[in-house]
Amino acid sequence: MTILNRKISVEYLFRLLFHILFWGVWVVWPIINAYLNDTERDRWYLGHIAPLSITHVPQFFINTLILMPFFLRKRGVGSYVFSVIILSFAFVIIQYLLKLGLWDNPVDMSGHRIKLFEMKTMFPILFVSAISTVYGLILYMADQEKLKREEKQEKLQAELSFLRSQISPHFIFNVLNSIVYLIRTKSSAAEPVTIQLSELMRYMLYEADDVQVSLDKEINYLNNYIELQRVRFEEDVEINMKVEGNIGSQIIEPMLLIPFVENAFKHGVGMIDTPIIDVLVRCDGNNLFYEVKNKIAPELAEDKDNSSGIGLKNVKRRLELLYAEKHKLEIKKEDNWFIVSLFLQLKTIGL
Repeated sequence: MTILNRKISVEYLFRLLFHILFWGVWVVWPIINAYLNDTERDRWYLGHIAPLSITHVPQFFINTLILMPFFLRKRGVGSYVFSVIILSFAFVIIQYLLKLGLWDNPVDMSGHRIKLFEMKTMFPILFVSAISTVYGLILYMADQEKLKREEKQEKLQAELSFLRSQISPHFIFNVLNSIVYLIRTKSSAAEPVTIQLSELMRYMLYEADDVQVSLDKEINYLNNYIELQRVRFEEDVEINMKVEGNIGSQIIEPMLLIPFVENAFKHGVGMIDTPIIDVLVRCDGNNLFYEVKNKIAPELAEDKDNSSGIGLKNVKRRLELLYAEKHKLEIKKEDNWFIVSLFLQLKTIGL
């Protein structure tokens, strides 16, 4: 929830509404009502009872801010219950002393002389103790839940960082192999490919550390990698890449698409007479369909497990962590083709 461009948490809203309602009903409204009615009984209330009601405020906050953190959370229920009894007893004495000091005639409206321990005095004090304890427990449980979420998020970020750190060296190794090949064959493409590699490295170093990047940057990165492989393999490998749909303001986890293409080059080149790699990216609104196909040798189709590489294992885990209910990954072999299909529901920048 946002108020005046400031994000208001549910916990803050609960605190605010609770204090407005509780103190409004328990303290403020009786005083306003007595002032407006202005009867003899109401005037007696304003002079004798209203000052006593104010003491419930420090009682409430002493319990929630001091007793609960120090005794309940650190020393256990027994110590806390004992401390609340002492606190309640202390405020019974405080209210008794206030009556003696504020009242000219220490008798109540019925003409009875005031006593130290009276049910009509003790009940409000015990009620405030109970309400403040429930309030404190609700906030404590909310804090614990928040800590669990933060710990889970930290573990998630740590695991994602680890997975990304595995992907980067794996990718660099493949690209460097391409450049080494070009240098050995004294290809004139070695220099522009090296420059292109620097662009890819810039993306990996400065963009891939972001939580998410724009889809067009990720596709551009994928396209640069494929172009680099075109230079390496020249006419030996048929490489097709097609991008369909409107690539606009969608955002995606960085370095998510490249492992599928890396896997295709790893297992689809070198053991086949006519290697073919097809890459399709289709975007319909925030729905992304991504498919990578590579031909495999018939004799290896049943034995080779193309889905067991570190790249695909990592991307599977990242999908589970970041797109748990928003993706569908299919990996299959069909008519001497190895096919990876990914259906992904993306978000839009700013949402």
